[in-house]
Amino acid sequence: MIKIFATDQVKELDQYTILHEPVSSIDLVERASTVFMHEFCRRFSKQHRIIVFAGQGNNGADALAISRLLKDEAYRVETYLFNPTHHLSVDCEMNKQRLLAMDQVEFTEVTDNFAPPVLGKQDVVIDGLFGSGLNRLLTGGFAGVVAYINQSEATVVSIDIPSGLFGEDNRTNEQQAIIQADLTLTFGFPKLAFLLPENAAFTGEWKVLDIGIHPDIVRETSTPYSMVTEEDIAQVFRPRPKFAHKGTFGHALLIAGSRGKLGSSVLSAKACLRTGAGLITVHTPQCGEVVFQTAFPEAMLNFDPNQEFFTALPDLSSYDVIGVGPGIGQRLETGAALERLLQGASKPIVMDADALNIMTSNKDLLLRVPPRSILTPHTKEFDRLAGDSATGYERLMKAQSFAQQYKVCVVLKGAYTATCTPSGKVFFNSTGNPGMSTAGSGDVLTGVILGLLSQGYEPETAAVAGVFLHGTAGDLAAQAYSEESMLAGDLVKMLGKAYKQIR
Repeated sequence: MIKIFATDQVKELDQYTILHEPVSSIDLVERASTVFMHEFCRRFSKQHRIIVFAGQGNNGADALAISRLLKDEAYRVETYLFNPTHHLSVDCEMNKQRLLAMDQVEFTEVTDNFAPPVLGKQDVVIDGLFGSGLNRLLTGGFAGVVAYINQSEATVVSIDIPSGLFGEDNRTNEQQAIIQADLTLTFGFPKLAFLLPENAAFTGEWKVLDIGIHPDIVRETSTPYSMVTEEDIAQVFRPRPKFAHKGTFGHALLIAGSRGKLGSSVLSAKACLRTGAGLITVHTPQCGEVVFQTAFPEAMLNFDPNQEFFTALPDLSSYDVIGVGPGIGQRLETGAALERLLQGASKPIVMDADALNIMTSNKDLLLRVPPRSILTPHTKEFDRLAGDSATGYERLMKAQSFAQQYKVCVVLKGAYTATCTPSGKVFFNSTGNPGMSTAGSGDVLTGVILGLLSQGYEPETAAVAGVFLHGTAGDLAAQAYSEESMLAGDLVKMLGKAYKQIR
């Protein structure tokens, strides 16, 4: 897992590294700047003019060191150091002197009036004005510099974090006073703000650069947030026993579908078996018989008394796990049947789509959801359950609290799907792409998680691993069909290849 630390923890991690590696502060700056320089050189040729904007603190120290290193690599570099208070951090001052000791340096220290350089399309701006420790709005001259950079046509690369962006909560921030980077090269760990939709315009593409923070302090410092990697999931998936049979991998019940919405139930059921469940029975209205027998003969069927929608429960004792929601609709009879399901279920349930929407009109049902059940809402579904949120940060905080309050796993779907657990932990996903924003993708995820739960994985593990597997299948589908042309059914087809890639 890649831990995601609060910005006020990052300074502690740096200080521990300085004391216990040991390494001097200025050498840690040099290390970070060198890693940045190598990544920058890999992406940008020497045909570009590089304009570095440095602030007074340690982000400015990084910027000045990068200026020197790029000049050593024969880039044309112009550097502007903004020092209106005539006070630089120790590391910033030292890197200023190191830069000035070089021959033919294009360097300007701005203490009062600023005559900005003309920025064109071929120019690259390196933003090193403010780092992740910023906790106040940018105003005055600094806000003016940010606005000037943003209105230019230059490519903007931010050091560690776009200047003006807070590392976590930006609800009180001023958007016009935040750098709009095309690329953010961040040190050590992602910032929580990078994973939230409202900040995408500021971070642009982002990449984490390893600068060798001491592993002991990384291991010992607690945080509820982490990002899941392929290595993590590869260790989760178990090999299948030689003498296994279909009963070994569980019998899943999927309650899904209604007239006009049977496709969602087929997608979900296929995903469940493709993920490895031994058996699946789909409880569906009678109008689904021909559809399933034709489209998915591997599924067993249990028919609702109603011709068109879900109204009654089968005998639940025959099944190891239950999923409910895709395409069931929101009729009163369906809501009553869902209530009976929650009353009768003794094990965690996977709940999606209309099962969640039904609960928005009867919040008391939330108290009946079995502990450690897995809810998989997209943002609008979650807002209907927990109340509207103005920002992704606010929604994430609500999801984290909701999971703890109701003792469930909340899979908050999005670009970095966040799985919030009853213990308060949040696992961000690192797979997937915008092509998955297509009808039926969520139904496939329901089936994937149900399939893992059927095989005996713990609910939290099934949720986190299911999201990763689903995203990997999406990435493979995008490679095969393009993000524009991929369909939810393509995700199901790619689940086998996704397993192989992860392993």
